[in-house]
Amino acid sequence: QLQLVESGGGLVQPGGSLRLSCAVSGFTLDDYSIAWFRQAPGKEREGVSCISKTDGSTYYVDSVKGRFAISRDNAENTVYLQMNSLKPEDTAVYYCAAGQIGLSYCSNYVPWSYDYWGQGTQVTVSS
Repeated sequence: QLQLVESGGGLVQPGGSLRLSCAVSGFTLDDYSIAWFRQAPGKEREGVSCISKTDGSTYYVDSVKGRFAISRDNAENTVYLQMNSLKPEDTAVYYCAAGQIGLSYCSNYVPWSYDYWGQGTQVTVSS
């Protein structure tokens, strides 16, 4: 059974860092692109970053470029999202999602392109 489990969320002060983990089971990272989405209260879910199954290329939305870094460890079957210089507007529930989307198409962040989702982890940036 395919499963994704996020961890690493929490409360952090502005300017701080967190590393989110997405542990996957039931499939390998070579077969699925992985994206991180987030949803703030009262807002729509938005894509943040993804890593392509085709060649491991990484993509970021403008609001997190230079601050967030996505990576994967195939041996551990885990995808990470390192978040630095966090801002209050980064506060949201963060979800990882897996889809059989190749090339750069993961960066379209179309939710229904992703077949499997984790349960989410809360990130709160506040002083």
